[in-house]
Amino acid sequence: MAVHERSSCPAAVAVAALIALASVAAVAGEVFFQEKFDDGWEDRWVKSDWKKDDNTAGEWNHTSGKWNGDADDKGIQTSEDYRFYAISAQYPEFSNKDKTLVLQFSVKHEQKLDCGGGYVKLLGGDVDQKKFGGETPYSIMFGPDICGYATKKVHAILTKNGKNHLIKKEVPCETDQLTHVYTLIIRPDATYSILIDNTEKQSGSIYDDWDILPPKKIKDPEAKKPEDWDDKEYIPDPEDKKPEGYDDIPKEIPDPDAKKPEDWDDEEDGEWTVPNIPNPEYKGPWKQKKIKNPDYKGKWKAPLIDNPDYKDDPYIYAFDSLKHIGIELWQVKSGTLFDNILITDDPEYAKKFAEETWGKQKDGEKAAFDEAEKKRLEEESASTKDDDDDEDEDDADDVKADATAEATKDSTDEKPEGSKVAADEKTEASKDASAEEKKHDEL
Repeated sequence: MAVHERSSCPAAVAVAALIALASVAAVAGEVFFQEKFDDGWEDRWVKSDWKKDDNTAGEWNHTSGKWNGDADDKGIQTSEDYRFYAISAQYPEFSNKDKTLVLQFSVKHEQKLDCGGGYVKLLGGDVDQKKFGGETPYSIMFGPDICGYATKKVHAILTKNGKNHLIKKEVPCETDQLTHVYTLIIRPDATYSILIDNTEKQSGSIYDDWDILPPKKIKDPEAKKPEDWDDKEYIPDPEDKKPEGYDDIPKEIPDPDAKKPEDWDDEEDGEWTVPNIPNPEYKGPWKQKKIKNPDYKGKWKAPLIDNPDYKDDPYIYAFDSLKHIGIELWQVKSGTLFDNILITDDPEYAKKFAEETWGKQKDGEKAAFDEAEKKRLEEESASTKDDDDDEDEDDADDVKADATAEATKDSTDEKPEGSKVAADEKTEASKDASAEEKKHDEL
């Protein structure tokens, strides 16, 4: 993407006016890269082949998301769970030596992210975009990272001399499902600021908040603690003496209230002995009182000396080559949406850019999100009610089935009695018939 320049130099016709203008330092801001993911964005970005061979490379969707403040303002969103994502874009190479660097972008985690990143990387000129991935060296990594309850922070990593240096201060990130703007400002005086939604959340010195350089001072390795150095803050009180006979006090004594049971039989139960109880006079092992040591000099510390390995770097804040911006992520749950990426040297322009994009849409997005949440909860409630109704119907069917089974059982239990009576009657009738037949034969 071409470099944008914003400067104002009104034409002057009078020499006096020209001289006056020349006496005022003109402030010119440069936009090195600005991406709103409008038409043609795929021509500016290169999707990496990283992780394609093992089928774990995720696809990006061009969308404004499920809820938004402007359906026409689209970004790129991760679309598949348990996938790696890598995509990058190129801009004219530059160095931020002697100038301010501002990196800004918006990100939204629609999936209610529980583990994954939402950061971007600035890279140098020597990058094969088709192979861009997790092992590709970068100059700056910046943005939110969330994983469980332990990790909910903003990464700000600066790479110097091939080593990645993490910021030492904690910068909490946003964890909701709305769009937020993250801004990193690095200044030529080696100070920095981190903003979220145009509000400063952290600031300080790169010298102090990153361990990029070795310390200026170190403990003198040759120093030894003087032999007469007294570092005992308290000492035994020489005036405190152990009371005479203290060690003769027993820990336990026979219980004076104990009585031999009346039914105790020495022959059967053995000789009865008085049980012991704790001695109220026993105070434990004697310890000598302690007092402040009048010769106490404090804890000895080795004196600090200049570190022979320390060498100041006036360009600790600067990077010689910045030419690519990349997004490289691993996501357990997809749904992270990036938009409105900006690289400039003008913090004021970045602030206005955020106001014109995120600022104008955030209320509409919040309303859309609230409506989506309301609908989701209603659907969940309806689904729960349907499940409860199904359970009630199942319970009713079970009760009916139990009643039918019980009735069948009762019928079955009664049937043998009737059958027995009928059988008895039939047997008796047979006997009578046989008797009649016999009698008839005799006749």
